[in-house]
Order: sequence, then C-alpha cells, then structure tokens
Amino acid sequence: MTDTQMLILALPSVLSVVVVLVGILINNSRLGDVNSRMAEMRSELRTSISDLRSHVDSHFAHVDNRFDDMRETWCAELRRVEEVIDARLKHLEER
Repeated sequence: MTDTQMLILALPSVLSVVVVLVGILINNSRLGDVNSRMAEMRSELRTSISDLRSHVDSHFAHVDNRFDDMRETWCAELRRVEEVIDARLKHLEER
C-alpha cells in the first residue's frame, strides 16, 4: 500500500472523528447556555417567591391587627354585659 492509498483510507475516518468532536463541542456550549439560563430562572423564581412571601406576610399582619381589634371590642362588650348583669343581680339582692 502506498502513502496515497493509506491517506485515502484514513481520511474518512479522521473526518468523521473531527465532525464528532465538533458536535461534542457545540453540544457542550449549548448545555452551558441552558445551565446559565436555568440559573437565571432559578434566581428570578427565588426573587418572586421572596416578594410574594413578604406580600403575604404584610397581609397577615393586617389580619392579625384586625383580630386584635375585634378581641378588644369583644372584651369591652363582655365587660359591659358583666356590669349590667352585676347591676341586675345587685338590684335583685336588694329586694
């Protein structure tokens, strides 16, 4: 076999190896792009969740304040009812 024949036989093999290596490099760069996009999306999602969590916390704080106000109102009403009942009992005892 001459050198030319060896070159003709080896050229397709070398060419296919080069094409496969180029494909691997392109695929690797695309995977890197996907990884960076996923990292960006993950950070955006964490930011959105944090914003939502603070929004919900502020609303629950508002609800807690309303419950505290209602508790104070109910306590005042119960004291008033208790005073009325005590006055009626005192009136009945005096008879």
